[in-house]
Amino acid sequence: MNHASSPAAGQGASAITIQLDGQPRQLPAGTSLADLVAQIGHAPESVSSAVNGDFVPRGQRAERLLAEGDAVLLFQPIVGG
Repeated sequence: MNHASSPAAGQGASAITIQLDGQPRQLPAGTSLADLVAQIGHAPESVSSAVNGDFVPRGQRAERLLAEGDAVLLFQPIVGG
């Protein structure tokens, strides 16, 4: 049997749990930081991001795949003076 078209894609063994702003969130394995920002509905330029305490520049979010247990912070950049 082929279960590749299962409607429950993204659940089960292929899911990971991260901490997003201190709250657990389950995601499909292979989700990038850019994917997460889009899922939440933030415009990419409206938030800054860090994974496990390390700043991730906007241009590197698509390359930064999230892993089980990662701690992700999304925050408003502070501008002005």
